[in-house]
Amino acid sequence: MTKWVYSFGGGSAEGRAEMKNLLGGKGANLAEMANLGIPVPPGFTITTELCTYYYANGQSYPAELKGQVAEALVAVETIMGAKFGDVVNPLLVSVRSGARASMPGMMDTVLNLGLNDATVEGLAKRSNDDRFAYDSYRRFIQMYSDVVLGVDHHHFEELLEALKEDAGYSLDTELKAADWRKLVGAYKAKVEEQLGRPFPQDPQDQLWGAIGAVFGSWMNQRAITYRRLHEIPADWGTAVNVQAMVFGNMGNDCATGVCFTRDPSTGRNMFYGEYLVNAQGEDVVAGIRTPQYLTKAAREEAHAELPSMEEVMPAVFAELDAVRHTLEKHYTDMQDMEFTVQQSKLWMLQTRTGKRTAEAALKIAVDMCREGLIGKEKAVQRIDPGALDQLLHPTLDPKAKRDVLGRGLPASPGAASGKVVFSADDAEVWAQKGEKVILVRIETSPEDIGGMHVAQGILTTRGGMTSHAAVVARGMGRPCVAGCGELRVDYAAKRFKAGDRIVNEGDVITLDGSTGEVMSGAVPTIQPALTGDFAALMVWVDEIRTMKVRANAETPLDAATARKFGAEGIGLCRTEHMFFDPKRIIAMREMIVASEESGRRTALAKLLPFQRQDFVDLFEIMEGLPVTIRLLDPPLHEFLPNSEDEMNEVARAAGVDLATVKGRTAQLHESNPMLGHRGCRLGITYPEIYEMQAQAIFEAAILLADKGQTVVPEIMVPLVGTKKELDLMKASIDKVAQRVFAEKGKSVPYHVGTMIELPRAALRAGDIAATAEFFSFGTNDLTQTTLGMSRDDSAPFLEVYRQKGIYEHDPFASLDQEGVGEMIQLAAERGRKTRPGIKLGICGEHGGDPASIAFCQTVGLDYVSCSPYRVPIARLAAAQAALGVKASSTA
Repeated sequence: MTKWVYSFGGGSAEGRAEMKNLLGGKGANLAEMANLGIPVPPGFTITTELCTYYYANGQSYPAELKGQVAEALVAVETIMGAKFGDVVNPLLVSVRSGARASMPGMMDTVLNLGLNDATVEGLAKRSNDDRFAYDSYRRFIQMYSDVVLGVDHHHFEELLEALKEDAGYSLDTELKAADWRKLVGAYKAKVEEQLGRPFPQDPQDQLWGAIGAVFGSWMNQRAITYRRLHEIPADWGTAVNVQAMVFGNMGNDCATGVCFTRDPSTGRNMFYGEYLVNAQGEDVVAGIRTPQYLTKAAREEAHAELPSMEEVMPAVFAELDAVRHTLEKHYTDMQDMEFTVQQSKLWMLQTRTGKRTAEAALKIAVDMCREGLIGKEKAVQRIDPGALDQLLHPTLDPKAKRDVLGRGLPASPGAASGKVVFSADDAEVWAQKGEKVILVRIETSPEDIGGMHVAQGILTTRGGMTSHAAVVARGMGRPCVAGCGELRVDYAAKRFKAGDRIVNEGDVITLDGSTGEVMSGAVPTIQPALTGDFAALMVWVDEIRTMKVRANAETPLDAATARKFGAEGIGLCRTEHMFFDPKRIIAMREMIVASEESGRRTALAKLLPFQRQDFVDLFEIMEGLPVTIRLLDPPLHEFLPNSEDEMNEVARAAGVDLATVKGRTAQLHESNPMLGHRGCRLGITYPEIYEMQAQAIFEAAILLADKGQTVVPEIMVPLVGTKKELDLMKASIDKVAQRVFAEKGKSVPYHVGTMIELPRAALRAGDIAATAEFFSFGTNDLTQTTLGMSRDDSAPFLEVYRQKGIYEHDPFASLDQEGVGEMIQLAAERGRKTRPGIKLGICGEHGGDPASIAFCQTVGLDYVSCSPYRVPIARLAAAQAALGVKASSTA
C-alpha cells in the first residue's frame, strides 16, 4: 500500500530534509526540525505524489488516504493532549500548502480549523478568554469561506468595518468578546446568504474541504503565473501540511513573528525579523498591524519606539536565538523562519532557505565561506547568475537633488524610476506598451504577481519588511519601499497624496529601496563599484571555470567596460556599427552609390583611417587579449538614407545627381534582407570592402607591435555556407596581409575563421574547418535560420508557444538545445575531426544566458562571448557549469 501521509512532532518524524521532492519544502523541513529536537507543533504531511494522483484521477483521492489521515491525526491528538472536534478540549489545526520550491503566498492556507459553534465554547473555557476564542472563530470563518467556499473576503471586511463604525472603534484590538461573538453570527449569516447553505460545522468536513482547497490552489492563476516566472514545473505538485495550531493571540505572554538568520536585504550577519505581541501569523505578513523589531539593536538603529522581542521576552528570545544558530549551522545556509510564542513557550512553525537580494546572496555566500560553514565551490553555486544583474546596473547618484515625497521601509534594495500605476493589471498593460512603471499599492497580494514582475519597482503604504511585497520584490530583484504610511492612496481617483502634494497616474517617481525614500521625478544614477565580496567571489569563479569569457564590443567604452568586468578578449567586434558615425556615414554611402570599383575604392580610402584607429583603440584596451573582428555583415541598403535631404548630401559627395542615389537605393532593396546580399556575399561581389577592412586591421596591429605590444587579430568572415566562399575570402585576406607586411617591413600573427550561422555551414563544418582556424557560433542568426523564424517578428506568437509548451523558453533568449544545440554539437564534432585544435566559441545573445552557457560547457566550447554587463554573469555561469550545476535560463 502506498504511504501517502508522513507524521512529525514529539521529537521525531517519519520524514527528513532530503525528502523535499516527496514532502515539499515545508514538510521536509518540519520533519527535519522535529528530528533535531526543536519544538515543532505536531502534524503530518500529505505527499506531493497525492497531488499528482488527485489531478490524474478527476480530483479524487485513493481509498486508503482517509485511514492514513485519521491515524496521523490520532498521533497529533496524543502529543497535544487534545482531541479534534472535542467540545471540551478541542484540537485545532492549520492546513497549509508546501511545494518543493518555495512559492510564498501563491497557494492557500487555512488556520484555526476545527472551530464550530460548540468547540469555540470549549476553547473559551480552556483559555479562559472568550475574546480570544471568538476572535479565532471569526478569523477561521473568514479564511475558510474565502479559500474553500469561494465567498470573497471583502464581504467579511465590510461587516467588520461596519461594526467598528457603529461602536465607535478605530482599531480591531478595541473589540470585546461580545463584539466578536456578534460578528461571528454576522459572518455565518453572510455565508448562508451567499451560498444558500450554512457554514460547515463538522470538523471532518472542514478538514477535507481545506485539503481539497490546497490541492486545488496548485492550479490557481497566481500559482500558475508564479511557476511560469520562476520556471517551476506544474507536475511537481504540492504537499499539504496539517499541523496542530498554537496561538500567538491568547494574551500578552503570546506572540508571533517571522525572522531570518541573517539580513536578507544586505546579508549582514545579524538576527533580522519582526514580531507582534498577542497576534496570529497573518497579522505580521499582511501588514494589518505594524510589526515590532526582533532585536534591541535593530530597534535602536531604526529609531523605533515600540520595544523589541529581546526586551519584552528575553528568555524566549534567547531560545529563539539558539534555534537560529542551530538551524543555520545544520542547513549551512541563511534560514527564513516563522515562530509562535504561546503562553511563553516557543514553537517553530517553519524554516526554509531564505529568499534574499543579490547583494545579500553575495555577502552571505562569501561570509559563510570565510566562516568555514561552506567551501568555495558551494559559495559559487549559491549565487544565481541572473541575479547578478541587480549588482551590475546603476544606483541613485548620492549627489543628485532629491525631491522626497515620503519615506517608508527599505524592503528591497536598488533604485528605479517610472510612471505611477495603481493596479497590477494596469502595470502589465502599460509595460506592454514599453512604459517603465512603478506599481503603487496600499498593500500587495498574491494576485498582483504579474504586475509586480513587469514593474520597475514597488511602493506600498502598508506592511513591513517581511510583508508580501517585500518578500516577492526581493526574490524578483525589484526595488521596493514598503509601509510608507504618510502617503494616502486613492484607487478610484488613481492618485496618491503626500502631505499637500498629489501624484497622479502617469507621473514619474523614483524609489530608493536601500533607504526607503520615495522621490518625485527621475533621479540620476551612477555606475556600480564591483569590489569587496564581489571581487572575492569572482576570484573563486575564475579558479573553477574552464571556459573563457569574452565580450561583444566595438567601441572603446564597451571594450573598457568589458575589461572592468573581467572579459578575456573580444569575441565579436561588429564592424558595421562603426560606419554609422556621422563623420563616416557620408563616405560609406558614397561607396555604396558608386557604379564603378574605382569610385568604391576612393570612398573606402576615406574610411580606412577611421577603421584603422578603431582597431588601434580596441587592441590597446585589450592589451594582447584576443580580438575577433567580424567583417562587414549587413546588407548595404541599411546604410542608405531615407530622407531627400540626406540623399542630396550623398549625391553631392559622390558627384552624382539625386536620381542616381534614388535609383541605387531602389536597386539595393531586398524582400528578405536577412537572407539576402550580406555577409561574405558582399566580400565576394565587392572584394574591395573586405580588403580595406583587412588592411586597417593589419596596419593597426603593426602600429601596436612597433610599441612592443602583442596583438593577434582574429578575422571572422560572416555568413559562410560553403568552403569555397571562405577559401576566396581567406585568399583575399592573406594577399592584403602580405602586401601590408611588405610595405611596413614587419609581420604579425593572425587567424582567419568564420561564423557558423547557417545550417549548411554546421552540416559542412568538416569541410570548412580545413580552411577556418576558428568557429564562432552566431546563435542569433543560427536560431533564425534553423527554426525558420524571424527574431524581429516572432514576439506576438512566441509567448503563446511558451504557454502551450512548444518551446520552454524564448529560443532567442535561451538556446534551443534540441534543435540549434544539435547543430552546434554536430559542427563542433565535425570541425574538430578535421582540425583537432580548432578554437570554438559562441557570440550570440545566448553567450550571456546561464542555461545556454551550461550547454556550451557540455559541448566543450573554448569560450562564450556576451554583452559587457553580462560578463560577470557569464563568468559565474561558466564556473557553475564546470561544477555541474543545472542552470536555469534568465529568459
